[in-house]
Amino acid sequence: MAVDHIGFRPDATDRRILAEDGNSPTKTIRYALRLLDHQKWLEQFYQEAQTQKDWDPNTEAEAW
Repeated sequence: MAVDHIGFRPDATDRRILAEDGNSPTKTIRYALRLLDHQKWLEQFYQEAQTQKDWDPNTEAEAW
């Protein structure tokens, strides 16, 4: 697996967040990326739930 390096120059707010978190910058950024991924998943979930709000599973044919 190739190693990708990401440059990161924290500003004052970033430094404050990193200091309050108590974890390494790498772990904090990784956690933030997971949160972003989960947020995008939730947005898609809510969008699909809204478009399919009238779907009735009782009208579907039995799978067995």
